[in-house]
Amino acid sequence: MMTTQTTGRTLDRPALPEPVRLPRRRHRRRSAQRVARWQIYVPLGLYLLFTLVPFYWMLVFAVRPRGSDSLLPWPITLENFDTVWNGLGFGIFFQNSLMVGVASLIATTVIALSGGYALARYNFRGRQLFMIAMLCTQFIPGAMMLIPLFEIFRTLGLVNTLWSLVIAETVFQLPLSLILISGFIRNIPMELEEAAWVDGCSRLRGFFAVVLPMLRPALVAVGSFAFIHSWNNFLFALMFVSEQEKFTVPVGLAYTLGEFSVDFGALAAGAWSPRCPWCWCSR
Repeated sequence: MMTTQTTGRTLDRPALPEPVRLPRRRHRRRSAQRVARWQIYVPLGLYLLFTLVPFYWMLVFAVRPRGSDSLLPWPITLENFDTVWNGLGFGIFFQNSLMVGVASLIATTVIALSGGYALARYNFRGRQLFMIAMLCTQFIPGAMMLIPLFEIFRTLGLVNTLWSLVIAETVFQLPLSLILISGFIRNIPMELEEAAWVDGCSRLRGFFAVVLPMLRPALVAVGSFAFIHSWNNFLFALMFVSEQEKFTVPVGLAYTLGEFSVDFGALAAGAWSPRCPWCWCSR
């Protein structure tokens, strides 16, 4: 028992109990982490193997000699790349795809940026209905819009031009891009823009100074989706363009498919060339 002397009297206070020490569970945590790592790495490894095997087969078909059935690309030959670049004119197809992809990326990003800001910052009648309509357009397959788009482009004189592909790709990419950009802008506090207005910035200057630098992840995501979709699209390029000098990469690769045979080496070389700048030297 402890005694404390205050104002001439002694007060008896009970001793404080000792703190209870909880048992350590470091070993259990480590074992649980090990189990969690195995559960993560094994599915990821299988998925990575499943993803990389087609690329490996594409590389094997592209660099091994014709008629060979070896699993290893040896001896290595660039004959298939020479056939694709010099025989089929793959350089023109690559240039057309690059132009369509970059133009669609710029148009989609600029329009989605302005429209997404309006949807996120302005309150107007029918905004929610407009967002729902934009979302519902994603359920419409592109094949259903071929005839209406072809008639519109024929009236405007855009058939058999690359601008028809740019317009079609931009229109089909805008709904999802608008929804993504507006969602990112809603997460940016309005107080940051208001502080810029107080400092003397106009609404446009405040947007470029405050909002736009914070939208870099959204711009990268929207631009990537727009470029990849326009690069890989086969249906629009096949229907709206008929001259060989204006074909894109997917349509150019279709020329390696014969009626009774398929040139797998040229097909693999053409599919691998846009992904590997080293292959461009074979031109």
